[in-house]
Amino acid sequence: MSASIREAVAEDAEMIQAIEVSADALLIDALGAPEWPPAGDPIERLGQPGFVLVLEGSDASPLGFVHVLDVDGHAHLEQLSVLPESGRRGHGRRLVDAALAEARERGYSRVTLRTYAEIPWNAPFYASCGFLESIPESGFQLSLVETEASLGIDRYGRRIQMTVEL
Repeated sequence: MSASIREAVAEDAEMIQAIEVSADALLIDALGAPEWPPAGDPIERLGQPGFVLVLEGSDASPLGFVHVLDVDGHAHLEQLSVLPESGRRGHGRRLVDAALAEARERGYSRVTLRTYAEIPWNAPFYASCGFLESIPESGFQLSLVETEASLGIDRYGRRIQMTVEL
């Protein structure tokens, strides 16, 4: 199946949220998490500094998206979501590769993210994309650790930061 990647537009908001909810359901099931925070507000996501890329199938149907935040001049991969029924076809890797290329083009020297260490499509996947485990250093990165604790998502497994140099 041929797929293309484009920058998200405001009309994508509802679709982005639906993809995130579907992808989260897969993670929630894998973690056995009875409580999970709701998907982010898609309008807010599209309005934040940084960029959102959408992957579409050959029929223009949305398959996934990646959201990279710009925080204090640093790139942070905030969300990667692929529809579960479209998983295991390389779509996540295509989105990560596109996000890294876009970040490089925008002048970033590295991209960070936070993820679960033991979930196969989390840290092991990102490691296969060149990310390495790293230590939170900036105020923003440290605030993410605090946010994860306040949301309670850290109780479902070890959370780590990962970084890739561009």
